[in-house]
Amino acid sequence: MTGGPAPGSPATAEGPGARSHPSETNGLLARILSLREGSIIVVTLVTAIYFAINTSTFLTGSNFKSLLPYFAPLAILAAGEVFVMILGEIDLSIGAMYLIAPFIFYKLSTAGIPLVPCVILALLCCMVVGFVNGFFVAVVGISSFVTTLGMLFTFEGLTLIISHGAPVNTPGAQIQQVQVKVDHVINGHHVVLTETVNKISTFAHVFGGGTYSELIWALVIVIVLQVTLSFSRWGLYTVAIGSNKLGAAEAGVGVRLVTVRNFILCALTAGMVGVLEAVRAGSVQPDPAGANEILFFAIASAVIGGTLLAGGSGTVIGALIGALFLGVLQDGLILQGVNANYKLFYLGLAIIVAMTVNVYVQRVRRGYRSG
Repeated sequence: MTGGPAPGSPATAEGPGARSHPSETNGLLARILSLREGSIIVVTLVTAIYFAINTSTFLTGSNFKSLLPYFAPLAILAAGEVFVMILGEIDLSIGAMYLIAPFIFYKLSTAGIPLVPCVILALLCCMVVGFVNGFFVAVVGISSFVTTLGMLFTFEGLTLIISHGAPVNTPGAQIQQVQVKVDHVINGHHVVLTETVNKISTFAHVFGGGTYSELIWALVIVIVLQVTLSFSRWGLYTVAIGSNKLGAAEAGVGVRLVTVRNFILCALTAGMVGVLEAVRAGSVQPDPAGANEILFFAIASAVIGGTLLAGGSGTVIGALIGALFLGVLQDGLILQGVNANYKLFYLGLAIIVAMTVNVYVQRVRRGYRSG
């Protein structure tokens, strides 16, 4: 006879059978929370729903466009930072790379070099700094915190020196006025009139000036890096080193090479964000305070998204969700008219609450799986 277990038996009441078949009501939530990024996804959704209920403009298309500059740059910065943090290291110099890359781009452009090669050369300069960071950490043996903090101060100071503390206009981002022919119907007759419209260059459309260009860059970079982290030897080695550096070395993993490579990647993404933001804004401010703020927001995005500061675990998708959470939070607070003096206060409290929920859900999930 092939009947199921009797009602009240262990398999039905509290065994694995009961836990592996959640009710229809809780099924979707259980599947979401089973993901590593599940808790921050839920927190982000709850935050978005709260602001959607309390502000009439939160769910509008115009607000979505204004939300993009809050989270797309953070997502790219956090994506590179994840690769360093999974190693159990940290890169504070991304704030300086974010700041100096646009000024390198500007100097190269004023020297007569075409715009796209200027971007490539500016990013190569950032990658050299990333190589130096990785060399001091992996080969010399200096703490990544100390190394990158020193680089942060050094290159923020260098930015002030080469810019003389003055803002500059971003090359290729200027709005141009062009004449276009428009067909109008006047008194039943088609009349072609010439009108003047504002237009930005193709370069600006691609490198941050377009409405959705930063979002597209963020999604492409996040997807590529997540696939790299999950399915490539590079990603597997990164997780192995962060989990057990000595064991990875004994298994034949090139610890130094992977460490240097990850710092180069982190500097590259930071420089890329600097250029994108400079083109979007149309000008560059040599402001170390702003660079330091976006640095800590990027690290917060990675941590909120589930990357462990101790290393060994993290996802790029989680960093994207963490950046989205911070973007939704900042945008919602502005729409609610929160006083600027209180914004950081509420932001800090919200980050602590989000991380508390994240840690609690992870503990529940581990207990659920082990039970």
